[in-house]
Amino acid sequence: MSASGSLHFSKMHGLGNDFVVVDATVQAFTPDAAQLQWLCDRHRGVGADQVLVLDPPGQPDVDFDYRIYNADGSPSGQCGNGARCLMRFIEHRGLSDAHQVQVRTSDTTMRLRRCDDGPICVELAPPALDPAALPSQLREPAAAEYRVEVPGHGVQQLGLVQVGNPHAVLLVDDVEQAPVEALGRALQAMPLFPASVNVGFLQVLDRRHARLRVYERGAGETLACGSGACAAAVSGMLRGVLDGEATLHLRGGDLRIGWEGSLSSPNAPIAMTGAATHVFDGCLTWPNP
Repeated sequence: MSASGSLHFSKMHGLGNDFVVVDATVQAFTPDAAQLQWLCDRHRGVGADQVLVLDPPGQPDVDFDYRIYNADGSPSGQCGNGARCLMRFIEHRGLSDAHQVQVRTSDTTMRLRRCDDGPICVELAPPALDPAALPSQLREPAAAEYRVEVPGHGVQQLGLVQVGNPHAVLLVDDVEQAPVEALGRALQAMPLFPASVNVGFLQVLDRRHARLRVYERGAGETLACGSGACAAAVSGMLRGVLDGEATLHLRGGDLRIGWEGSLSSPNAPIAMTGAATHVFDGCLTWPNP
């Protein structure tokens, strides 16, 4: 909150995945869960899937720190669409004229880069493939997929990928017919995932193209999920159904994902490229409610 009792923010979206973005390098911003829920409320607040907060760097090897909150007020360790919007925000506010910046979340460090033709490229840290790192209660070695009994939905084949936040990925024949909300909720409620989990439904079209829907923890289904696209692409590559670079078609638009790793050698960064759009700037009375 600034001295005037107002909060300056920007509304942005990445392929329809929308955000309230706050520059906490010039104004203090320490919201509680109720305030975050109000800010994200589409009827009573600004409306957003998540709130992104840019902080001063806490370490000398990064340009900015980066906080992420879900619409229910819970924190998140990663948001790929948000990261692209954050780079556009930094550019829009004139906070850096560098072609590339490095930001640190609670869980990971990312490089954000402006492409010459307009999109933003995010380089994420290598994925963690050990199911215990998700975290999950599975105590099996890293594998391309796991058989899991889901209450009310029988045995499901899951790919498990940690990309700064946890993802479970299912291969489906048709994303439009997939039980996204019902199965997403069931998986998120399982004790198997003590920190909950984002659930991706991946329909492979060919080796370089797939369709994806994601049921996010703390937000429900969104038009696009950048970290979900990264996790789904990695899972498809590990399962041998996608090549090392693939375009994922989400309801909000397309993301291009590249990864050169493998199950035996996963320590390669993930590259994600896509659009990021500034919608408007605003100022509101804060704190509220």
